[in-house]
Amino acid sequence: MEIKKVAILGAGAVGSYVIEGISGCREIRLGVIAEGERNARLKSAGCTINGVTYHPEVWTSQETDNIDLLIVSLKYGALPTALDTIKQATSQNTIVMSLMNGVDSEEIIGAKIGMSHILPALIKVASHKEPDGYHFDRKSTIGIIFGEYKSPFQSERVKAVCDLFEKSDISYRVTDYIREEIWSKFRLNVCNNLPQAILGAGVGCYRDSVHMKAISEGLRSEIEAIAAAKGIEFSRIESSAKGSPVMPSARYSTLQDLDSKHHTEIDMFSGALMRMGKELGIPTPYNEYTYHMIKALEEKNDGLFDYKGKDETPTYSK
Repeated sequence: MEIKKVAILGAGAVGSYVIEGISGCREIRLGVIAEGERNARLKSAGCTINGVTYHPEVWTSQETDNIDLLIVSLKYGALPTALDTIKQATSQNTIVMSLMNGVDSEEIIGAKIGMSHILPALIKVASHKEPDGYHFDRKSTIGIIFGEYKSPFQSERVKAVCDLFEKSDISYRVTDYIREEIWSKFRLNVCNNLPQAILGAGVGCYRDSVHMKAISEGLRSEIEAIAAAKGIEFSRIESSAKGSPVMPSARYSTLQDLDSKHHTEIDMFSGALMRMGKELGIPTPYNEYTYHMIKALEEKNDGLFDYKGKDETPTYSK
């Protein structure tokens, strides 16, 4: 098995890492799947990453034949409407790798195209958007972690992806414990991504405030209880559980979304944990509070609380 044609669905912060990493592989056909105005814009302007503009091919969903590797790097909220595109781009031998946040994108995609296509994976990259495009520190980026759910772990498709990444500038690691790795990243996101988004401060807040650390630990206790109930054994991968090193001023994706007045992925983070907690009979008060606070911040960004003084109907405390 050899990978010769790679498609990326979602050319944002995560997709940019892959585009930059594979663009130097001249023997690989690399394309971004996009429709309408976004398709035209990518064809015209390309993707500017770390100050360099790249021009991968740009394909509509109707132009995605014979793709060997499809990398899905969408925001969680965009996944439901993208499932038909993913199905269109998946042929008999296509490997599909989701680099989305959360713990269920593989199952959602697999329900549409068949789990046999799914090579489970995650990415650890601290990427952010600036006026001139996406930026990240390649040297400190952990990169893509992937592996089979079950033996044989050194499958032909794992070897094929390794061969591709070896020729590229993508950092990667193969694991025999991909479920634990995915849940470990989920834990990092819930505990470090969410509280800072409510506070509106850089990640140094966890080091410098016992109060922020207490909130993070409360979220951690809930996710670890749910993970244990699902048979996830974090002890298998604790030596590799850290994220990429970042500066204290760093703002993770949820806060970046709020800064940009975009809706967040909170449904996939605390929303999913609330649902799983209810199914398992495990209380999730920290996640419930976090979920509703971030939903309220989204409403604030949407203008729901832009009151106009005397023209408003009075309200009363209850």
